[in-house]
Amino acid sequence: MSDRDELLIKHLLNETSTEENTEILQWIAEDPANQVYYNQFKQIWEASKALEPKSNIDEEQAWNKFKAKVSPSTQQEAKIVPLRYKYGWLKIAAIFLIAAGLWSTYRIFNGVDYISVGAGKEVLVKTLPDGSTITMNKNSLLSFASNFKDHRAIRMQKGEIFFKVTPNKEKPFIIDVEKVKIKVVGTSFNVKYLNEQTEVIVETGIVKVSVSGADVELHKGEKVIVKNGTTELKKEINTDQLYTFYRNKTLILNNTPLSKVIETLNEAYQVNIVIEDPRIKNLLLTTTFPEDSLDHILQTICETFNIKQVHSEGKILLVNKS
Repeated sequence: MSDRDELLIKHLLNETSTEENTEILQWIAEDPANQVYYNQFKQIWEASKALEPKSNIDEEQAWNKFKAKVSPSTQQEAKIVPLRYKYGWLKIAAIFLIAAGLWSTYRIFNGVDYISVGAGKEVLVKTLPDGSTITMNKNSLLSFASNFKDHRAIRMQKGEIFFKVTPNKEKPFIIDVEKVKIKVVGTSFNVKYLNEQTEVIVETGIVKVSVSGADVELHKGEKVIVKNGTTELKKEINTDQLYTFYRNKTLILNNTPLSKVIETLNEAYQVNIVIEDPRIKNLLLTTTFPEDSLDHILQTICETFNIKQVHSEGKILLVNKS
């Protein structure tokens, strides 16, 4: 019997403090497996209550037998807890025993292990066991539950990934990114986790993003950016297509600030381009570069804005010609 199970029993008996309730809610939110366990535990508890009027067994005697059976190997005396609970120790003991068995079975057969997938120096496209597809930008890393068809859970560690999710209303697709939880049924969206923040952009369908009890629903063309350590969820209209560059190799710019263009190029080509003059950071550029080289893109930018590039100590500096 774990401390967690004892706390759950206390919670189901409505005897937990505010702090303990918060602890339980946080534990449930940490891992989809915890939510499954809690639901199973609660179902067993509810079922046990139905046994109350039918039982004529001496509960004190049954409890002592239960202790003797589950603790023979340790040879330690079990801690005696006052029999003050409404439903009696027989039912509670049964819950502990059955729930422990369910939890062990779940951990063995249902999604304890997570399978890691990483993209190295190239963009990686992969089909998941449920038919969903992911496109991983360079240096991205995630892991998915080993029984993914039944438990569609993903943990994203870093990088940028585009998800195209196979619809399944009975089994929602859940992604955990640090403290951020993303839940969908069937849709396509982009998740970027870099520099201590998570960005979610929706292409099709509806995506629910949650953090610390707060949540927001995103529709096509909307996005949200969540910085680590904050619970603020403010959705916005996505105004550019820069996030598609790593997937289709086409750089689509529509009144896009030069600073954002350079940020995308740095990530895509693993270079260090620096805008030396702050006056040119907000210059707007509208054009399309289909599968173009970095040299040609920079050359076009320089000609468009009458600026020049200077290579210095591993950096590419963009400066005014004057």
